[in-house]
Amino acid sequence: MPPAGIPPSRALPSKESGLFKEVLHYYEDRQLKKGLKTADAILKKFPNHGETMCMKGLILTHMGRRDEGLELVKQGVRLDLTSHICWHVFGLIQKGQKNYEEALKSYTQALRFDKDNMNILRDAAHLQTQLRHYDALVETRHTLLRLRPQLRQNWIALAVAYHLNGNLTESKNVLEQFERIVKNVPDYDVEMSEILLYHVGVLEELGAFTEALTLLDASAKSRAIIDRVAIMEFRARILSKVGSEDAQQAWQGLIEQNPGCYDYYKGFLANHGVDLGNISRFYAITEETRGPALQTLRDLSQQFPRAATPQRIALAVAVGDEFKELLEPYLRTRLEKGIPSLFTDLKALYRAPQKRDTIESVAQGFLDALAHPPDAPCPPSINPTMYVWTLYFLAQHYSHLGQHSRALALLDTALAHTPTLPELYLFRGRVLKRAGDPYGAARWVDQARLLDLQDRFLNARCGKYRLRAGLIEEAVEVFGLFTKKDAPSPSQDLEDMQSLLYLTEEADAQLRNGNYAMALKKYIAIQKLFDDFEDDQFDFHGYSVRKFTVSIYLNLLKWEDTLRSHPAYIHAAIEASRILVRLHDEPWLASKSASQSHLSDAEKKAKKKAKKAEKKVQEEAKKASNSTNEDKGLDASPARDEDPDGTKLLQAPEPLERAAKLLKPLATLAKNNLEAWIAIYDVSVRRKKYLQALQALNRAHTLDADSPELHIRVVDFKCRWSSLSEKPSETVVTAVTSTLSKLLPDEISLELFNSQYLQRHSSRGPAVFGAARVSRSLGATREEVESAIFNVLNANVELDFETAAAIDAFLLEIQSPREDEFRTASQQKFALSTLFASRAELPQLRKSAVQVDIAEGEEVKEEVIS
Repeated sequence: MPPAGIPPSRALPSKESGLFKEVLHYYEDRQLKKGLKTADAILKKFPNHGETMCMKGLILTHMGRRDEGLELVKQGVRLDLTSHICWHVFGLIQKGQKNYEEALKSYTQALRFDKDNMNILRDAAHLQTQLRHYDALVETRHTLLRLRPQLRQNWIALAVAYHLNGNLTESKNVLEQFERIVKNVPDYDVEMSEILLYHVGVLEELGAFTEALTLLDASAKSRAIIDRVAIMEFRARILSKVGSEDAQQAWQGLIEQNPGCYDYYKGFLANHGVDLGNISRFYAITEETRGPALQTLRDLSQQFPRAATPQRIALAVAVGDEFKELLEPYLRTRLEKGIPSLFTDLKALYRAPQKRDTIESVAQGFLDALAHPPDAPCPPSINPTMYVWTLYFLAQHYSHLGQHSRALALLDTALAHTPTLPELYLFRGRVLKRAGDPYGAARWVDQARLLDLQDRFLNARCGKYRLRAGLIEEAVEVFGLFTKKDAPSPSQDLEDMQSLLYLTEEADAQLRNGNYAMALKKYIAIQKLFDDFEDDQFDFHGYSVRKFTVSIYLNLLKWEDTLRSHPAYIHAAIEASRILVRLHDEPWLASKSASQSHLSDAEKKAKKKAKKAEKKVQEEAKKASNSTNEDKGLDASPARDEDPDGTKLLQAPEPLERAAKLLKPLATLAKNNLEAWIAIYDVSVRRKKYLQALQALNRAHTLDADSPELHIRVVDFKCRWSSLSEKPSETVVTAVTSTLSKLLPDEISLELFNSQYLQRHSSRGPAVFGAARVSRSLGATREEVESAIFNVLNANVELDFETAAAIDAFLLEIQSPREDEFRTASQQKFALSTLFASRAELPQLRKSAVQVDIAEGEEVKEEVIS
């Protein structure tokens, strides 16, 4: 008879029961082959024993036979649905697959049959934190504390769970109870110090400032908190909040310790009633507070003469003659030292036109005083360092204002004076990029690289500019100088190293070259990187509580919650969604082999070489895995790239659903991004999610009611909605009708709406182009559209080269016979740009962008990697 409570199908004779315990022991010790052999011995007699079958599947998964192992685990669960071991094993497998939702379900099932299992409870708590199920997390942490109250980490974990769930009062109570019962804490205990600091932070967040200050002072006096800087920061911040006179002294002490910290000055001034607001914009400064703030900053500058921070804040606060008086010594000192980042430091001041003009006047005055004939040696009375860096600063200034020709002239003078300064070549490349000459930009940045072949920054910048010029293979050659030599390719190595800069730039370059398959592949690679970043937090759910690094752990969770607000993800999601929308509108693109149609002979050769290298690496990895530990772990190994050209990804079904998944985080994390709402509309309206599409239009209208892209989408929605043969439910119709009438009144025709928009924005090039596109969608003839578009070339219309390039692409798309005419006119309008050069000139421009062909010989490469 089996023991009470154990199903007959699970019960084993004493011999096999002992063998099953051995299987568990072998698994824990990672003696996988012995465990597998023992499990097979049990299954030979009892082939339907679910727990043994699950353990065998788990062992096979660890040995790298994942598909076979997963199938055995599923079969084992079906054979014994009431076994906590089966569900626990199934949860472990799913967790290794990063399928956290399903893993948590399996753990929940396991807890139904063994509710006090510490390992299962602990893993479940980690999964609940990962999935942000904070209500359930509190319950799980309560259970863990009830089972093991002697463990300090269980107390802190419960306090953190309450904190995450928004119940700060209970979090405080748990911490107080823990501090009352904890005994024999050694001196200078880092863990207890972190707990006390966390307790102070909870009290501050609750608004219990007096209690927080009392705890902080007592812990500091007894040296229970050993982080002296944290003590000073908490103390200064809390004293300011309670309005204590001691706050000034506390902030003063922090400034003395670190005179370069902006936050300390901000707190010091706030204690004097001067609210700086946003540290870079100083919106909160008023005329009443400006004088006291400047006087305080002057005193601090005299007290800390080597600190730049009070001087820089004073520049943001001061206006008029006071600003000029403070600017001159600030600018002169840094120009004499030759600080390359000076313009970046002052650029935030350009938001105020008066300050921008003053900066130009002062810098130009310095240059006039330093000027001398360029072909003559520098006179002894002139500081040559200040001269060249003043030229550099003014070049940055004029380029920022869009006066690129003047910036180039200043750079020419600087290069004639100091031809060995890489910054001059780099910035000349940037000026040309801004002026619309990507090939010239790549050429000049390449010259900067040649000045110091061992400088990784210069090489990386050169690769970036080559990508922006569409020279992908040439860029990969440069990046390959510093990547692993045994990697399948430099591109793969940079992807493995999670280089967002490289992936973004290559994806954009592939898109500009018309290679939608590879562009989409790289954008999706960026999405996968962010998935990895999100998965990486999992290990910290246990580690941070175990090591009591609670405060920084909570900061990590906040950062992870806004992870996809990163500009790289937003850009990749929007661009990938545009490709997927185009695939939906033009399905024939998916059947076209995008990669092969754009590969040159050299590219095909490089691709073949990369395949050979990848095969060699895989063979070596296989040999290494056979000769080392048999345990491959539960985490799935990186899958082999079965789609090197991206064609399978391009041909994958349901492009709109994939696009919607990419854009979903942007609805909450990129609320102020107009392009994101436009992309959400494009996907939603094609998925027939009309309320979602209209909501996107409303959000975009709130951000920029005059946006040309919004104007196009409003007309598009009206056309789509009017042409519906069968409307959705009455509720949807009512909501759409009332909302749409606010964007486009019912009594106005689409033609009149477009005409009125054009009249209001006739001096804006993008708006003129947008109105022309709407005319095209409303059935205007090609000649009418062309005539409307050519209005952007009028003298009174503001036109940038990006809009001109988009217009040129549009004319090419509609097969306009006037496309060459527009290119010629644009070339005259943007003299520095090469975007509108004749197509016969483009091969030569591409060739001129590369100074040295790295593949020509090994001499350059050896010099770089030595």
